[in-house]
Amino acid sequence: MAPSKSAVTSEIERPRDESPSSSPAPAVTRAAAVLDVLASSPSGRATLSDLARELGIPKSSTSNILQALEDAGLVSREGSDFSLGRKLVELGASYLNRRDEIREFYQFCAQAPTLAHETVRIALLDGDHVIYLARYEGHPAVRLTSTIGDKMAASLCGVGKALVARLHERDWESMYPDDAELPVLTPRSIRTGKAFKEELRRTREQGYAFEDEESTLGVVCLAVPVPTRGAHGPNLGVSVTALKATFTEAQKASMVAELKELARALGNPMG
Repeated sequence: MAPSKSAVTSEIERPRDESPSSSPAPAVTRAAAVLDVLASSPSGRATLSDLARELGIPKSSTSNILQALEDAGLVSREGSDFSLGRKLVELGASYLNRRDEIREFYQFCAQAPTLAHETVRIALLDGDHVIYLARYEGHPAVRLTSTIGDKMAASLCGVGKALVARLHERDWESMYPDDAELPVLTPRSIRTGKAFKEELRRTREQGYAFEDEESTLGVVCLAVPVPTRGAHGPNLGVSVTALKATFTEAQKASMVAELKELARALGNPMG
């Protein structure tokens, strides 16, 4: 749902510590870091000086990278400010259009009796974060939640719970030690690794994840994992959000049933 501002910190910091000899293509590594910095900027913009300082590399090197990215349409320049370029939209759309799961996701949501009128998303587990790949907006849409491309700590969202819950418990222990301090977005956010693992066990027992205003006040979320296609299939999950003020047990039951049906359809299209 609402993305964590520090979600891309680890990705941004990696090139700073990376010597040219540790990467087969250091210029590409730094170019990717530039895009990460721009993506995480609250304003969506940064100056040459900002980028050089953030990446810890000389202005001359940063300028050369920016020029190459601008020539490729991956960044755009307005005065002294740089921002992400429109070419990234084309590349992202091309990636998503080639995923069968995304097309199936939209088709199912449009025809589902309950989900057709709700805000539904599909996400991919990436380490201890999730990345939202698609968002179906019914009416009314819950707009205070994550959208396509947003990255969020798994401990903060329903779909993150659903996806981590399917991992082996030894993975839980390495990812979430009991005393780990987890990111917080609301007073209801889960704060420690121990509490999160307890929530993961509840998620397994009930067969779905429930998030109760843990990332956005006034919003609840239900989520289930998608059965994996093969041993190395993508770790996908689907979720639906609703306003807590109007949320009912009957609504919850119908949402969970349709989410599970959607997950089965995505995991086994021939079924």
